[in-house]
Amino acid sequence: MTHRDDPEHAEFVARALSSPLRLRILRLCAFDARTNKELAELLAVNPGTLLHHVRTLVEAGMLAPQPERTGARGAREVPYRATGLSWRSRIPNQSVVIIETVRQQLEGVDPEQVDVSWLGLRLNAEHKAELDQRLYDLLTEFKERGPDPGGDPYSLVVMTHPDLNPPSADADDAADAGGRADPMDNATAREDR
Repeated sequence: MTHRDDPEHAEFVARALSSPLRLRILRLCAFDARTNKELAELLAVNPGTLLHHVRTLVEAGMLAPQPERTGARGAREVPYRATGLSWRSRIPNQSVVIIETVRQQLEGVDPEQVDVSWLGLRLNAEHKAELDQRLYDLLTEFKERGPDPGGDPYSLVVMTHPDLNPPSADADDAADAGGRADPMDNATAREDR
């Protein structure tokens, strides 16, 4: 078992968070404590397989066991609740893991109920850093509010990533002349949505 003050703990946490299934477990336990059986049913996974993932997350400090309770058939059940420590933890190869996690979560969801925003931007390093910080601050503000009583569950994914869309020679000339490289960026931003 690793301990939080071990130098290897950060590596163990990173490995624990590198699984889309484990990220989905954390999402399901973010607001409600759930047993292994409940999680297995919600995720359509064998309970034995799921227990391995739950134990890994407990050992990493991402899930915490709650007081035992008695199940419908009188069996002892241990519900688990996410600790919130994953919020600031790094995930190796995070873009691939998170995209796969989101893809799995969207299976069976009515596409008309999914609101997606996608916007192309051209930013210098200063403005990219400003955007990243403002998005992080906004997400942190809502996370720290906690769940609304009676609120409906939602997932939010916001990604900024380098875009394989190099500027054309005309755009470079316009930028060099002090003009906007793409005068239609703001006008078409709503259409990208």
